[in-house]
Amino acid sequence: MLRIIKGPEIEKELSRMARSSGSLALKDEKIVAAIIKDVASSGDKALIKYTKKFDKATLSPEDLKVKQAEIQAAYKKVAPKFLHAVKLAIKNIKAYHARQKEGEWFETMPDDVVLGMRSLPLERVGLYVPGGAASYPSSVLMNAIPAKLAGVSGIIMVTPPSKDGSVNPYILVAASEAGISSIYKVGGAQAIAALAYGTETIPKVDKIVGPGNIFVTLAKKAVFGVVGIDKLAGPSEVAILADENSDPAFIAADMLSQAEHDPNASAILVTTSSKVAASVIKEISKQVKKLDRKAIALKSINNNGKIFVVEELNQATDLVNRIAPEHLEILAASPQKILEDIKNAGAVFLGPYSPAAVGDYIAGPNHVLPTGGSARFSSPLGVYDFMKKQSVIGYTKAGLKAVREDLKVLAEVEGLDAHARAVDVRFLQ
Repeated sequence: MLRIIKGPEIEKELSRMARSSGSLALKDEKIVAAIIKDVASSGDKALIKYTKKFDKATLSPEDLKVKQAEIQAAYKKVAPKFLHAVKLAIKNIKAYHARQKEGEWFETMPDDVVLGMRSLPLERVGLYVPGGAASYPSSVLMNAIPAKLAGVSGIIMVTPPSKDGSVNPYILVAASEAGISSIYKVGGAQAIAALAYGTETIPKVDKIVGPGNIFVTLAKKAVFGVVGIDKLAGPSEVAILADENSDPAFIAADMLSQAEHDPNASAILVTTSSKVAASVIKEISKQVKKLDRKAIALKSINNNGKIFVVEELNQATDLVNRIAPEHLEILAASPQKILEDIKNAGAVFLGPYSPAAVGDYIAGPNHVLPTGGSARFSSPLGVYDFMKKQSVIGYTKAGLKAVREDLKVLAEVEGLDAHARAVDVRFLQ
């Protein structure tokens, strides 16, 4: 059940959360490792086998790639209002992420030494989009648009098919509107393996991004190093910082909006008001009855929901920073002022009319965010995730001569005399 936690119990609960934060189902690692090995050695044959086993879809290698006719047919299955919403989301996501593009710099130093930094797009990336019975077109947009803005030339999307071998039409339309045409009907760990190692049909990529279930996450962890990955995503999280003037109905609705994602999702309230805390519990009991995903939301709230009651606002901000939530809503008075004290959160939503849901879909900032406390050191997905830096160093003979002796001292201290000789040889001719 949803508990109110206060006083000495707060530290105990934080310790418990820290122990469980970011934990993966290690028992499934052997299953994932076997799937990856099979796909790496057997290619499409393994993909067909696992797609039939896990997705109950019978495909041939020729069926793996979504055909243009399937994309065109998808447009006939979605309502015009969906297409309008997608176009608005794309407009806002593009506008926000365009500001993240990074330039290059070069500087000429004394003795005509040139130093610089280049920004280069990755050549090919893989986007994982959950599919099957689920429909997450917003995940398509949030992953594809930053990659396109970065200048990635090859974007490969994978998504699991339904039992009849089709792909959800909302996903196909979103991909088409985002400019993605290379789409493959494969999901789970086998899809990650295909992107990492390549098969006869699916090309190998340089980096894999996108959320998925525990098997997808474990597979991304396993192939890291062979390819890059964005992050190891955990269940969705929201923390709400509220005071005595915050609306309990808003708080309850926003906690439930995260709880409906997954039974393992977490919704946390941090408040200075015991009265608000009690009212929120009543509101959740009332509102959850109206949800289509009531069973999932209830399980999440009962297992992972928490209400921390503290005495002062500065205690609340300190608690939030220690939790480092994926989403943080500041529903207390003067949210902009409170923001100054927030150091650890994936995305921050200011005021009573900025629910996390607006960031999930339409506002523009990315909804692929650090989870499991990783907001302490990680950032939202962005254009920068699809680019790499390249150092440039250009010395002249005069420039190298100026640092020759200092360089040799450092090389000799490290016992690397060949480094010193590599400099000296240039002045012995």
